[in-house]
Amino acid sequence: MDLEIITRRLRLSRLAPSDVMAIYEYRSDPEVCRYQSFEPGSIEDAAAFTARLQGYPFDTPGTWFQFAIRQAGSAEVIGDVGVHFPDDSPRQAEIGFTLAPAYQGRGYATEAVSALIEHLLGSCKKHRVFASVDPRNIRSVALLERLGMRQEAHFRESLWFKGEWVDDVIYAILRSEWA
Repeated sequence: MDLEIITRRLRLSRLAPSDVMAIYEYRSDPEVCRYQSFEPGSIEDAAAFTARLQGYPFDTPGTWFQFAIRQAGSAEVIGDVGVHFPDDSPRQAEIGFTLAPAYQGRGYATEAVSALIEHLLGSCKKHRVFASVDPRNIRSVALLERLGMRQEAHFRESLWFKGEWVDDVIYAILRSEWA
């Protein structure tokens, strides 16, 4: 059985093939995908993305595991949170998150990301959780800071992304800091 993380208002569970339409709808929105590396150009792209993620168990080194964010008691996908387990550093995990516009500004992303960090640093006993973010994505930066993550690095124009050089900021938190 796949891992589920339950919060007061949300249920995080593995993305399923039945989630493809929802993933396509919010991840292809120009405002949502502005800072995202995955931008589906078609429903088929979203289906391939979801299918690619099905083969890996949670915590497989070198892979991403993508959770659908669902409101408690609902199968509807309102966003997703991902976790990457680096091949060369199994005691660390990278996170990312996306929320459909209709559900933004209600604390759902904060609740989902907080639960994921708690799971990674608590149950999984990871040493460090980090996130890479474009500093122009002020809502994501605010969320990471609200959760107690600290800025570790600011790389100037270090990524060629969607036709331009962009900055990359790394936020992180250690298990000892989360407790």
